[in-house]
Amino acid sequence: MWTSLFEKTTYQPAPARFEAGTGNIADAVGRRRRARLCRTGRHGKHAAYEHELLNYATAGLLTVPGLRLIGTAREKAGVLSFILDDIRTEDVGAALNQEGIAVRSGHHCAQPILRRMGVESTVRPSLALYNTCEEIDSLVAALLRIQAGRGHRGL
Repeated sequence: MWTSLFEKTTYQPAPARFEAGTGNIADAVGRRRRARLCRTGRHGKHAAYEHELLNYATAGLLTVPGLRLIGTAREKAGVLSFILDDIRTEDVGAALNQEGIAVRSGHHCAQPILRRMGVESTVRPSLALYNTCEEIDSLVAALLRIQAGRGHRGL
């Protein structure tokens, strides 16, 4: 059944095609840290802050013309996925990287669900306790510049 979903594979040019996957070490460390926070009572404050960041980022991203959020569940982690009309996700990721903004772009090893949502790849910023509203403002401003300068820098 799954093989019918993957009819073709397209590899990135070098050096991106050699990017190696790793085990989910961050999750293991995060679980331990979360358990410690739960014991000290700080977990709720941290989770509330991350949720505020998610709401702030969602509102900001929705101001970008041509931006479509992918996955808008009401209760979700601080991860946003989006596409910009007619701009490859890899190009958006590279342009953001040039501005010092770290995101992931591509299919995130989630091709079946992305296809179900009508896309092949997304741009994915992830929010955490150490992020700020000012950083989100920088992301939104950079996306507005990318939209305004579509004909420049290969976009």
